[in-house]
Amino acid sequence: MKHIQGIRSVALKDSSDVGLIYGFLGVLGFSLTLPATRVAVLDLDPIWVGLGRGFVAAILAAIALHLTRQKFPTPHQWRSLVIVALGVVLGFPLLSAWAMQRLPAAHGAVVLGLLPLVTAIAGVIRAGDRPSRQFWIASSLGSLTVIGFGIFSGAGHLQPADLALFLAVIAAAFGYAEGGKLAKTLGGWQVISWALVLAAPVEILPMIVSTSQHGLTASPVAWLGFAYVSIVSQFVAFFAWYHGLAKGGVARVGQIQLLQPFLTLVASFFLLGETITPFTIGAACLVVASVAIGRRSPIKRVTCEQITSQ
Repeated sequence: MKHIQGIRSVALKDSSDVGLIYGFLGVLGFSLTLPATRVAVLDLDPIWVGLGRGFVAAILAAIALHLTRQKFPTPHQWRSLVIVALGVVLGFPLLSAWAMQRLPAAHGAVVLGLLPLVTAIAGVIRAGDRPSRQFWIASSLGSLTVIGFGIFSGAGHLQPADLALFLAVIAAAFGYAEGGKLAKTLGGWQVISWALVLAAPVEILPMIVSTSQHGLTASPVAWLGFAYVSIVSQFVAFFAWYHGLAKGGVARVGQIQLLQPFLTLVASFFLLGETITPFTIGAACLVVASVAIGRRSPIKRVTCEQITSQ
């Protein structure tokens, strides 16, 4: 019995490590979402950007599902896909696009520093994760570090548009948790693909109204930003992200998002020539430490068999 438990423990650890790697790749893709959205909404209507990115990604998703001849989800899986679609296809994109028309991308990155903690809470509610006290302490310290970094580095004070970002955080967290749970039985890329296809009909009418009122005249840079959030942020990055959540657990892998603000700054350094200060490096080290502690903290997880029976 002890031998079997030992094998099971090693397998879970290996799965967790694989999940963290895929989670990092997903966050790497997400790290340019707010800057790209900020650029896009300078010329394009936020409603069109928020819904249009999902519609473009839905076309790609439908092609991928058709070419690979995926089976239709079960009724139970469709119910979970509704939550995923409301969270990460409709809720987060719309709310964040509206906020990015009113806030700097750096400010938005600070508010999104709450996402790992809220994702862990959503994982408890929707995915059955049961993190230890050590995990909650590490997660809270990491979130406070990210928020403190933003405030003390001059990212700005809280504004009314921050409420939209807070709601976006809640929407994304529950979309992540539900998708991570569903990916264990449906598959990572299949989850986001079916969610995109499910939400597509809802997006058409608002996009038509937005186009008639605001037009689609935009600079090449704005279109490039829109292309990024449509192809990478809304589609490709989710392949790795949901696979990582399924492998490593929603709460544990979700902590990788703590690195997202700093990855955004690194990208800004190479792409835009912005400065990275010693304070930034120090804050990043604290965040990495909190992720490392969270990785080693015990978390009880629901098995695939338990999910199927729910």
